[in-house]
Amino acid sequence: MARRQKKLGEILVDWKIITPKALEDALTYAADHDRRIGEALVELELCKEDDVTKALATQFDMAYVDLDKSTDIRASLHLIPEKFIRDHQVLPLGEENGRLKVIISDPLDLEKLDLLRFRLNPNLEISLAPPSKIKRFIDTFMSKEKSLIGETMDSIDQDMPDDEDALSKVAGDEGDAPIIKLINQLIGEAVRMRASDIHVEPMADRVRVRYRVDGVCAERERIPKKLQGSVTARLKLMAGIDLSEKRIPQDGRIKLNVGGKDIDFRVASCPSVHGESIVMRILRPDSVRVGIQALGFEEDDYQMFTKIIRRPNGIFLVTGPTGSGKTTTLYAALQELNRPDKKIITAEDPVEYNFPGMNQCQVKEDIGLTFEKILRAMLRQAPNIILVGEIRDLTVGEVAIQAALTGHLVFSTLHTNDAPSAITRLIDMGVKPFLVASSIQAIMAQRLVRILCTECKQPDPSPDPSYLRVLGYTQAEIEGTKFLRGAGCKRCNGTGFRGRMGIFEMMTMNNELRELAFNRAATSQIRRAAKASGMRNLLADGKLKIQRGTTTLEEVARHAQAEGIIIDE
Repeated sequence: MARRQKKLGEILVDWKIITPKALEDALTYAADHDRRIGEALVELELCKEDDVTKALATQFDMAYVDLDKSTDIRASLHLIPEKFIRDHQVLPLGEENGRLKVIISDPLDLEKLDLLRFRLNPNLEISLAPPSKIKRFIDTFMSKEKSLIGETMDSIDQDMPDDEDALSKVAGDEGDAPIIKLINQLIGEAVRMRASDIHVEPMADRVRVRYRVDGVCAERERIPKKLQGSVTARLKLMAGIDLSEKRIPQDGRIKLNVGGKDIDFRVASCPSVHGESIVMRILRPDSVRVGIQALGFEEDDYQMFTKIIRRPNGIFLVTGPTGSGKTTTLYAALQELNRPDKKIITAEDPVEYNFPGMNQCQVKEDIGLTFEKILRAMLRQAPNIILVGEIRDLTVGEVAIQAALTGHLVFSTLHTNDAPSAITRLIDMGVKPFLVASSIQAIMAQRLVRILCTECKQPDPSPDPSYLRVLGYTQAEIEGTKFLRGAGCKRCNGTGFRGRMGIFEMMTMNNELRELAFNRAATSQIRRAAKASGMRNLLADGKLKIQRGTTTLEEVARHAQAEGIIIDE
């Protein structure tokens, strides 16, 4: 015998969201005002719209999607035309095994479901979300800028020429040529969204455009495949890259005035299966002129950092993976020290930002101008402070250490997961242990976590237990912490985050740590000694940011724990 489907009101009564009396009142109101029972309950303020939608999802055995928390929708917007999304108030959730996942608000709207199957995909997987949240999501993310870019693409002749000379001519046209307008709109939107990179990636059926904002990639535009050649040619032309060479990676630079500011773009092209992939790194001078206090230090680490960078000699190392903000931290330190009585020389690959008062040298491997040669030349220039972009090998490491031992303050970076492992990394590289022990003043590991948007952050009533476990929270700590999350708003483009800050692990060398380095001690032994002397690891520093409501559990867990940081030993 078939099981009877529970009615909406019965489900809400079973969940104790409404009382039987409230249900009776709502049924009377619905009959008198020609409303559905769910609409009546919301209008009478007997329950929330979210509760009604969750009950509908249970009634029809569908998934409920919390649009305040879901991060997959923005990356899937290209699956349904923008006009269709606006006209029918439907959102894509992704595509899997030929099935299109969509979000609607009303499972009883059979006409809309038939239209979706006819126009989009006969195999649909339906999820539910409240109608007001679907509308707000569309109004927030299907922005006017996106429509303008779409209109520009629509205005471009789809029958683009295929030969190189014709493509160069189209890409090089001046004035209001549609391809130029499209590229300028994409760049302008990325700058306004505070993106750090623009990724133009050819795929089998389209050209995907993604912006990296606060360290996270978000898909923005779907450029038709027929425009791939002209888009690629235009970007290469702007960057001064050889249009005819498509077999090898090439680098270039663009300087543009966007919104009244001159902004540099570092452009890198790389051959791929479906054409040349192009990445544009947006170089904003303001992004590295933030000052030490804005980096995110706790007060004790701030005091220690400013004390170390004012020492007359020794090495200060900053460690972390690519994109963890090491260069920004070192630039902040150099700007603090950049005074007429100090001579500062840097060796960088490449020089991304120019600072008055500093002598910046660009590494050029093709002509033999390596880190090693620049460093040796630096020592004859009588500098006070030296910045080495990265200690990559034994030769550079030894020269940097010799510079530190002969009275220079040396700043550099190293790719290690945490501060203690930098010592063993240098020794494994071939640097003699006694040189490591005597030259290093401090090592700081760091990561960047996203900052909660101040406009839309709100209490998180049910923090994820898995993140609490990963971060080592005790029951007492959970009860004493007010966890927050970002709901998403126009100011933060619906992500719930705006901007980033550092979490740090500051290890200052003392006699015990120098002796351990001299004796080639294991990383775990160095870590224990550093913690015993007061070092706060990345997770502990991240937990302080969570406690102050600056960031979330997920952010700290993702950036600290994912790198293999040991919680407790």
